[in-house]
Amino acid sequence: MDTAKQKTLGGSFSLFGKGLHTGLSLTVTFNPAPDNTGYKIQRIDLDGQPVVEAVAENVSDTQRGTVLQKGEVRVSTVEHGLSALYALGVDNCLIQVNGPEFPILDGSAAQYVQKINEVGIVDQKTPKDYYIIRKKIEIKDEESGSCITILPDHDFSITAMCSFDSKFISSQFATLDNIDNYAEEIAPARTFVFVRDIVPLLEANLIKGGDLDNAIVIYERQVEQAQLDKLADFLKLARMDATKIGYIQHKPLMWDNECTRHKLLDIIGDMALIGKPIKGRIIATRPGHTINNKFARLMRKEIRKHEVQAPIYDPNEEPLMDNCRIRQLLPHRYPMQLVDKVVAMGATSIVGVKNVTAVEPFFQGHFPDEPVMPGVLQIESMAQCGGLLILSQVAEPERYSTYFLKIDNVKFRRKVVPGDTLLFKVELLFPPRHGISTMKGYAFVGDNIVSEATFTAQIVKNK
Repeated sequence: MDTAKQKTLGGSFSLFGKGLHTGLSLTVTFNPAPDNTGYKIQRIDLDGQPVVEAVAENVSDTQRGTVLQKGEVRVSTVEHGLSALYALGVDNCLIQVNGPEFPILDGSAAQYVQKINEVGIVDQKTPKDYYIIRKKIEIKDEESGSCITILPDHDFSITAMCSFDSKFISSQFATLDNIDNYAEEIAPARTFVFVRDIVPLLEANLIKGGDLDNAIVIYERQVEQAQLDKLADFLKLARMDATKIGYIQHKPLMWDNECTRHKLLDIIGDMALIGKPIKGRIIATRPGHTINNKFARLMRKEIRKHEVQAPIYDPNEEPLMDNCRIRQLLPHRYPMQLVDKVVAMGATSIVGVKNVTAVEPFFQGHFPDEPVMPGVLQIESMAQCGGLLILSQVAEPERYSTYFLKIDNVKFRRKVVPGDTLLFKVELLFPPRHGISTMKGYAFVGDNIVSEATFTAQIVKNK
């Protein structure tokens, strides 16, 4: 059972540089943040130092990067920093910036990764809340041909496939199968831009901070000599022959597919705006900030529909506790033993199973013509799971019993009928004190919550 905790930075760090679009000298500072903060960005140069939550719904523009906005407050070029936080497993961070964008640095996420590793990453108290992909989810843009698909998988991985509409640079793909390899295989990949895209931006005076130290410039389609001369002057380069295409750069490519690796870096930065770490495999075709943000918004809608997910249950795996072991720990016997087996357990949570059959004695009177499992017995089943969790934490558990003290916030959402398999997930809300524990329990049939409750129980030594 996954017992990973939320994480934050071990200390603060700052990075300095110019803004890609404004050319301003900027400082961005990454700070530790409390549990369940998520990513928040604070404009410390503005009155009141307003904060913008880094979530997909707050994206207002994706044409030249990801722009977050809340009211009149905007901040852009956030994707590289967020990509590094997300990939390195940082869940909570307050980011302070003294201008309208993050500094572009060298156009990659490498400096963010270096600084995060320098200050370290620390565990927090709250469990990490993964969203586990259970079915294929896909979004397409028919006009651009862009498509992002996510499939069920045990871990997080990405494959990006790019087609650049260019004779000079071919179609490419890049894959990150293990997020632990991000720092070496993805973070150093630099942003890139085509000369044909720079020319109108130069004419509009929109990339005041761009140079060959923060981008790969690709000249793959001939432009007028005067336009190329203007670009060379802007980049402080010797003027070039407009008939000769190629890369314009100070440094050689780190990989043949560096451009697509950077696209993958951007995907991770935009996925950080989902608000939860994901377990699933992303396949992105012709990705870009626009389709990335549409996908992140779609994922947030999916998460809201399934805020509490059913545990993963494989009936082929050996249980942690079978029926015989449960009888050794609980005093309940048929027909009041309502947990058949325990399939997962950690320090603060447990997952149990109850197979609901047509011969259950309560179906004889509840109700003969339309059998429904009584809700109170569902709560009793959860409580028995919680009792097993508490008993697992004491020496000689056979010498103790657990008793209800209080039940709160009970909700029944769906009927439970013969043939259903009930899956219970019970979590400790607080560490036990003086033998008293408060727990939150959920009962699932398939992916659907059928009942839930908060209950307080006391462990008592048997006489």
